[in-house]
Amino acid sequence: MSREFELRKEVVLEATPEQVWEAISTGAGNTAWFQPIEDVDPDAANVVAWDPPRHLKVDAGTQAFEYLVEARDGGTAVLRFVHSGVLDDNWTGEYEDLTGKGWDLYFHTLAQYFRHFPGRRATYVEAEGPKVPDADAREKLLDELGLGERPSIGERVRLSLDGGVVDAEVDYTGHGTIGLRTVDGLIRFHLRDKIDMPVAVAHYVYGTSIDVPRFTRAWEAWLNRVLG
Repeated sequence: MSREFELRKEVVLEATPEQVWEAISTGAGNTAWFQPIEDVDPDAANVVAWDPPRHLKVDAGTQAFEYLVEARDGGTAVLRFVHSGVLDDNWTGEYEDLTGKGWDLYFHTLAQYFRHFPGRRATYVEAEGPKVPDADAREKLLDELGLGERPSIGERVRLSLDGGVVDAEVDYTGHGTIGLRTVDGLIRFHLRDKIDMPVAVAHYVYGTSIDVPRFTRAWEAWLNRVLG
């Protein structure tokens, strides 16, 4: 039997409402914190609310995504987000739980983007590794990064990628996963065994030209070496 669900998130951002609107409504903006997608077309049938820079809602049929943006003092803005819809019998409560945790990481990434890399164009790299139980994947990732069981925000790490060394610091430790920030990017590890998907990494590179296919292969090799 299908059932309705609703996820609500709120984040304060060091940005103007206009900057937040660009981040949620354009392809380039979404690439900086979420994934590469096309610009939202205000005339599309699935766009049921379009009021820049305050209100955007996209209805994708069984699921809808709503963004409410409000200016705050000091050049900041609050973004309120609602992800709602209907899940059928194929999706358990674990899907809903993992989706909520995923949004937490994405909105933290958006906040980090505005704080550390505002205005820089992003290149997005995504790679998948083997399918590993989440607890095992986390343990192996922490070991490879030289981190203890409870890593601290700001803790420094180094990793070898494509024959080079990447210096980074921990910027996210929520929900059992790890996020890293480098001098020109953000790295996010996604543990997805609960929804029968392999471990993945998303790497946002800001203001630097990179060879995306080469970077993708390098991350695939890294994940398979560390988790295989």
